[in-house]
Amino acid sequence: MAIASRDAGRAAEVARSFGIPRSYGSYDALLADPDIEAIYNPLPNHLHVPWSIRAVEAGKHVLCEKPIAMNAAEARLLLAARRRTGLIVVEAFMVRSHPQWLHVRDLVRAGRIGDLGLITGHFSYSRRDPTDVRNRVDYGGGVLLDIGCYPIMLSRWLFAAEPTEVVALIDRDPEFGIDRLTSGLLRFPTGQAAFTSAGHLALHQSLQLYGTTGRIQVEIPFNPPSDRPSRVIVDDGRDLTGGGRSIAEFPAVDQFALQCDRFADAVRGHGNGLIGLDDGVANMAVIDALFRSSESRRVEVP
Repeated sequence: MAIASRDAGRAAEVARSFGIPRSYGSYDALLADPDIEAIYNPLPNHLHVPWSIRAVEAGKHVLCEKPIAMNAAEARLLLAARRRTGLIVVEAFMVRSHPQWLHVRDLVRAGRIGDLGLITGHFSYSRRDPTDVRNRVDYGGGVLLDIGCYPIMLSRWLFAAEPTEVVALIDRDPEFGIDRLTSGLLRFPTGQAAFTSAGHLALHQSLQLYGTTGRIQVEIPFNPPSDRPSRVIVDDGRDLTGGGRSIAEFPAVDQFALQCDRFADAVRGHGNGLIGLDDGVANMAVIDALFRSSESRRVEVP
């Protein structure tokens, strides 16, 4: 229905290019539009909570880009606003809508690889532009908030539990001050998760799950292409040459569109399965603990 920018001309230009009926030169102007029922907040991390709170206070449901906040304390402010207004606020982890991840979760629940004991993941890209918000500490830049949040969330989702203790090693960029390479280890009641995330290394993604009787590999876990099928590989571990492998292939989908459809259904009172904002607070608590561990050089409790 509408798009807003701090620049009215830019908003109008983008609206024309995408066929959006209305454009506004401020976020407040969009929130004042009585025809707008819900908004998507894609702003830099430090603006997620302030503008999401203003949106719900204006009577709008919110789909907010991850991470939901700068820290758990800030996330709790948004949770309080959601409870106060009764509106829907969802953290935009689009991967939870992709069929490949719903399939993986079903495999784990069904015991396809036995008891899940270990999840390992890696997510990296290379961006050194000083104007990129990912390289601005004051904007909530750095890889732990930007991409490390994905393996953390997926580990909690797949173990269906919260980590009891965590430890992290962080390498900070000497120019930007952001965490450019972060390694994390999470202990769960029934296993562990280990991940690395990097903002100044070669582009790559991987995630594997190890159980007592098998292994699952998600080929492109976080940004599967929307123009070709996605693949999940299950290996029963009988040998090291792939003798026990089977491959599940999923038709090309746009996981962002699927996420928006689920959100819209919830706003309309249809469907279920949306993960509530409490989950976002819990994810931020783990991230906070990892930052603390990097400073204390100790195991920390979320």
